[in-house]
Amino acid sequence: MQQFDVSFMEDRQVTSNPRLDLLGLINGFQITQAIHVASVLRVADHLKDGARRIDELAILTKSHADSLYRLLRALAAIGVFHEGEDRAFALTPMGDCLRTDSAASIGAWAEVVGAPYYWQAWGHLLHSVETGENAFKSLNGQGVWQFRAEHPEHGATFDRAMTEHSRGSAEAVIRAYDFSPFGHVVDVGGGQGLLLSAILRAHPRVRGTLFDQPTVVTRARAVLTESGVIERCDIVGGSFFEAVPGGGDAYVMRVVIHDWEDEEAVAILKACRRAMGQTAKLLLIERLVAPPNEMPATKFSDLNMLVSPGGRERTREEFSDLFARSGFALTAVLPAGLHNVIEAQPL
Repeated sequence: MQQFDVSFMEDRQVTSNPRLDLLGLINGFQITQAIHVASVLRVADHLKDGARRIDELAILTKSHADSLYRLLRALAAIGVFHEGEDRAFALTPMGDCLRTDSAASIGAWAEVVGAPYYWQAWGHLLHSVETGENAFKSLNGQGVWQFRAEHPEHGATFDRAMTEHSRGSAEAVIRAYDFSPFGHVVDVGGGQGLLLSAILRAHPRVRGTLFDQPTVVTRARAVLTESGVIERCDIVGGSFFEAVPGGGDAYVMRVVIHDWEDEEAVAILKACRRAMGQTAKLLLIERLVAPPNEMPATKFSDLNMLVSPGGRERTREEFSDLFARSGFALTAVLPAGLHNVIEAQPL
């Protein structure tokens, strides 16, 4: 989730007026939707070769020219695009991150968080706070994972967003943790395999197994092939609530456990424990909830878990408790960019 930043306010200046500062935060939803629309319209893709006038952009995006201008001038005022002369717009470093072909792209995430099914669940945050119930399930009569399975167009966008996030964090994970001692790495819930690809590229002697739902891993072969690691990687479909592939020296899960409440999280971890030998390592790539009054991004991500998937972000102590209930002991926590590599070993 986004960090709330008072630089979103008028003239992008921090004020000394707490009322105006709070107003800037209250109106943050407007920015979310504006970026969402720009990403859906692929504005950044049309600007990658240089600035374009609004009339040309309107034709390329099949949009109403004046309304598109009003959208882009607002986003230019907060630094997502740059407005030049004669209603021409160009990319900024932030806007470049909306390009679908950017190595730092987060445009798919903008498309996810602004989509009606996701947006409306946040509109029921009050219900979750009053009752403790998951807002998405209460609103839709089913969990978000089942919803995406039944609406593959949303599932595909979400998978693309997760691949983008993996691309952004894979390098940090590899810098933070030494995978070279392992002969076989199993990526549990690994999506389309971007993190596993990065691990295998960095360590040519390591083999990998990518494990996720069958509908997800069917799209992984292209990623693994493009990365040049397909010959060293098995692709397995299944449910991590039932069983995960055996034989691994390390079992990696990137932002999987935070999607689930404790009971489900323990079930997933126990499935991993059954598959693991006594010397294998469990590696969770997760955020840690900071002490009071620090790191708002993780705490708002925790609210997102309450509203949408139904899980939670956790403290180090809460992860240690999950491990103890699942047959593990926490052995190390290593910072890795926005996340941490949380290492555990079987008891």
